[in-house]
Amino acid sequence: MRQFLIAGNWKMHTTPADAATLGKAIAERQNALKPSSRVQTLICPPYISIHAALENVKGSGVLVGAQNCHFEPKGAFTGEIAPNMLKAIGCTHVIIGHSERRQYFSETNALLNKKVKAALHEGIVPIYCVGETLTERQQDQTLQVVRTQLIDGLLDVSLQSASQLVIAYEPVWAIGTGLSATAEQAQEVHAAIRSLLKELFPNAGADMFILYGGSLKPENADEILSKPDVNGGLIGGAALQADSFAAIVATAAKLSVS
Repeated sequence: MRQFLIAGNWKMHTTPADAATLGKAIAERQNALKPSSRVQTLICPPYISIHAALENVKGSGVLVGAQNCHFEPKGAFTGEIAPNMLKAIGCTHVIIGHSERRQYFSETNALLNKKVKAALHEGIVPIYCVGETLTERQQDQTLQVVRTQLIDGLLDVSLQSASQLVIAYEPVWAIGTGLSATAEQAQEVHAAIRSLLKELFPNAGADMFILYGGSLKPENADEILSKPDVNGGLIGGAALQADSFAAIVATAAKLSVS
């Protein structure tokens, strides 16, 4: 039996009213589906919509997280949100190092390393994102890029904390471009990540969740999630529709007991 985490990244979508509606719809489908306890379901709305989402998934088992955080617990950091603030309102996870944060906000591995450790310190599960651009893949640099992102981003993360860490592999070239990685391409990189995690964290690496984050949708979910080193998905567009998100959760539930 396998374990999965199906996480929805709502990005810069949903007002609080929208989040309430979508959260309620996802919760209703979750309750109807009754997925295996080996499948965790998570949604990550924008900051202002987190509370509304939390209120509308109560009792369903759907977890709620955030899309980013700062690395300090408090201070003069206008516009930022600290991990302890996220924990205080009920967030269980936080996405760190999404390719859009790296690309548009110039977030470096060193900065993301601080965020990962800050989240772990507060007991929030970081979903640390890694992945290559199209140019890097075409130049056969995928594994080198991912290895560097992992080693630098997880520097000095303790062995004790590692079991609470989630990795998300995002082939950047397959996000919102109409392109998609094959299941074999996804498995190749996931297997390389798994191997490195075992080196870095001997007691935890074999069991750490590695999510696939490259345009996962109902149509390709079975093929990709069935690969041995894929433990779930970080879902973008398909997470903004309750039916498509629930369909991916259902696929994971089927695979968890197959």
